[in-house]
Order: sequence, then structure tokens, then C-alpha cells
Amino acid sequence: MRIGELAARAGTTTRTLRYYESRGLLPARRGDNGYRTYDEEDLKLLRQIRTLQDFGFELEETRPFVECLRAGHPEGDSCPASLVVYRHKLAELDTLIEQLTSVRGQVAAQLARAEAAVPGGPEPKCELGGRG
Repeated sequence: MRIGELAARAGTTTRTLRYYESRGLLPARRGDNGYRTYDEEDLKLLRQIRTLQDFGFELEETRPFVECLRAGHPEGDSCPASLVVYRHKLAELDTLIEQLTSVRGQVAAQLARAEAAVPGGPEPKCELGGRG
């Protein structure tokens, strides 16, 4: 298939495909007519990249998964290098969750303090609304 068809089937743009090609994630094959040509395996590579990016992986973090597929494995995460990236991403997510949990606790404490400072007081006026 040509680049436009691959882009449409993968739900992306031809510009993105050219970028992936420049980064070495997508093969750069050309037919006799000079046009880029792709096959179902390339579509599988793209779907792997897109799924990982939807999960928050950086483009470069998808490389081990792409290389695993290119090596002939049925799934991009069945190689040791892919598992290393998964472990790293989980550790990164755990750190973010801890940070967000801490910030949430601080905001909840600030809210409780602010509410306690105005027991039974009047509702604050909204300065942004309803100037007629």
C-alpha cells in the first residue's frame, strides 16, 4: 500500500509516517515507481507505536517494541528490552501517582482550613459573573 492508505488505515497523517521513517521506526521502502510502499506488518508496527503513545510512552520508548516486532515476534512486548521499558514506565507512573496523591492531600488540607475559617459566614461573592 502507499503512504496515504497506510496513514488512513492507521489513523494518522502522512507527515507523521515520514517522521517515523526519519527516526528509523518505519522502514523506508520504495517501489519501482519511486513511491513509498508498505504492507500489513508496517500497519502492525504503527498500531503498536500508537497504542504505546496513547498510554503515555515517548516515541523513543516505542523503539524496543518496534524492533521486537521486526525481529519476527508476534507481539512487540515479548522481548526483554520491551519488558525493561514497561518496568521503567510503571516506576515512572508510580512516582507520578505518589506526587499527585501528595498534592491532593495538600489541596484537601487547604480546603478544610479555608472552610473552617468561615463557619456560618456568608457565601463569597463571585466577582466574575453577572455584571449587567
